Parts: sequence; structure tokens; C-alpha cells
Amino acid sequence: MDDANIRPATPDDVADVRRVARESWHATYDGILGAEAVETVVDDWYDLFRLRQSVEREDGLFLVAEREGDGEDAETELLGFAQSVLGDADDAAAQLPRIYVHPDHWGEGVGSAMLDRVESWAADRGAERLRLLVLADNEVGNAFYESRGYRTVGERESEFEGETVTDYVREKEL
Repeated sequence: MDDANIRPATPDDVADVRRVARESWHATYDGILGAEAVETVVDDWYDLFRLRQSVEREDGLFLVAEREGDGEDAETELLGFAQSVLGDADDAAAQLPRIYVHPDHWGEGVGSAMLDRVESWAADRGAERLRLLVLADNEVGNAFYESRGYRTVGERESEFEGETVTDYVREKEL
């Protein structure tokens, strides 16, 4: 992770964010939701217009992790992204609606580095906790969050393409 740069996303990043989202969603969720459902979700949730709106939100943080390529003509590679928004005044928890790393870079510390930045950002703005949802059947995601000190504080049901799935609500004190 030493050679990765984490920075605020810009509208110019949204196509690469969508590409990383598609790759990571397929690697994570095809066996849980099915490839067709994953395509539908990514097409909807990662619509380029919606992504631009998310990147430009003033009450949130949208980060990308990137690595410079080798050689003169090498392009910068987007490794992952994370988004956080502050909670309501009545709720001292910031939300983490998105954090994904391209599967080729799982285990390199990219997700942890982005999550460190998100946690610091939220704490600096008065959040007492960071809250997220993760599918109960997402073994990789649940192991990652547990290793980072997130505990399950509840469950909720969601529907994906007609299938009911269970989400864990996880939180960490900041």
C-alpha cells in the first residue's frame, strides 16, 4: 500500500469508480446475489450522474485510492474508493455507504488505508461512531470489518431483484 495515493474523488473519476465497483461487486456478490442482479444493482447504484452527485456532496467525503503506473506511458490505476456522509443532528454516527477495492488488490492494505482516512474525517467532524451495512453472507466484508473493530449492532432485511437478504448493521466507536 506504500505506493498508493489516497485523495478526494473528482467528477473525472466516476467512470473508473464505476468500473472498480462492477469488478468488486461481481467478485463479492455473484455467488450471493447472482451475476444478473449484480449487473442491475451496479447499473442503478453506480449510474454516472448519481456518482457525480455523490462526489460533489458537501456533507460527505468521497475518496479514491490510486497507483501510478510504471514507465513513461503508464496510466494511473484506480485501486478502490470509499464514501462517507455525516449523520443527522440526532444521530452521532457517520455513515459508510460505500467502500470497495478492486479484487486484484485485496489484501494489500488499500481498504484499511481508506477506512483510516474515513474514520479520521468523521471523528474530526464530531461523529462518535461510524455505521455501515454489510450483507450477512459477505464473508470477505464481514471479516474485514471485524478485523477493524466493527461490531454487529443489528440486522435488517433488504431486497435484491426479488430475493430477500439479511444485512448486518455494524458500528465502530471513533
